[in-house]
Amino acid sequence: MGLPRVSLDHLTGAALGTCKLIKELGRGSMGVVFLGYQTTLKRPVAVKVLPKDLIVDPIASLRFRQEAETAAILTHPNIVPIYEVGETEDLYFMVMQLVRGMSLSQMMERVRKHPIPSKRLFPLAEGIGILLQVLDALAYAHDEEVVHRDIKPANILLESKTRRVLISDFGIARELRGEDLDQGRALGTPLYMAPEQASGQEVDGRADIYAVGVILFEMAVPALPLYPEPVERLRKRKISEPLGMFCKRPSECHPRVDEELEGIILKAISLRPEDRFQSCGEFAAALKAYASKRFRDRDGAWS
Repeated sequence: MGLPRVSLDHLTGAALGTCKLIKELGRGSMGVVFLGYQTTLKRPVAVKVLPKDLIVDPIASLRFRQEAETAAILTHPNIVPIYEVGETEDLYFMVMQLVRGMSLSQMMERVRKHPIPSKRLFPLAEGIGILLQVLDALAYAHDEEVVHRDIKPANILLESKTRRVLISDFGIARELRGEDLDQGRALGTPLYMAPEQASGQEVDGRADIYAVGVILFEMAVPALPLYPEPVERLRKRKISEPLGMFCKRPSECHPRVDEELEGIILKAISLRPEDRFQSCGEFAAALKAYASKRFRDRDGAWS
């Protein structure tokens, strides 16, 4: 759920820290993102702001600062970097890299709507390449004891020129060494949320692995392993009806999913954390081995 649709036009042209706000780009549950210009380094940036008068959750301000601090400690080429964080009398803000491109969700939607029916499937080799970058970034974050907890296509960004993948939005990330602001609360996006996360249990990196597995399912078929439902009903099903969660096996949804790929997908989205890949590295190794056999160019490499 995003912030209320209250006009923030008055912020256009405002100075925040070293930046000037230019225009609103979008809204989420954790803030409003503006296109900004950092005057000190003369570069465009993204500025996320959280107006204090729109805060309805009493710990939202703490979570906003925790997002900035968590992302700031993660230095990885596939994680959106944070440049600055601050507060004024009226709002909290953080300045981050502006990613020129589109989200994976936008990219997937564009493929689904392709005018040629035969091109409405996401290119599997490209999809695996994207997810390998995601898994590399998550492996690093997990080593730093940070669990993202909201991996989904909308939070995976692709630079248009370089095709580099960047993970964004650490708004509900869990830093395992720090205080859990959301203990016992089921936060996240239900369709991509692991069962243990849906029930408000303590989670580790295997919850992120589950989410990546759901995205792989969605890319390969294309469909989700769960039928979209009202949020609370979906959460209850994930907790109380685990055996009836999946609509179909991926291979039943589309014939291009062979036995090996189906095994990888089903292992990643296993209901019990102990049955999944136990690390992002293990998941990535399985994907690389599969891709090396299925996608080869003239030099024997895959793309």
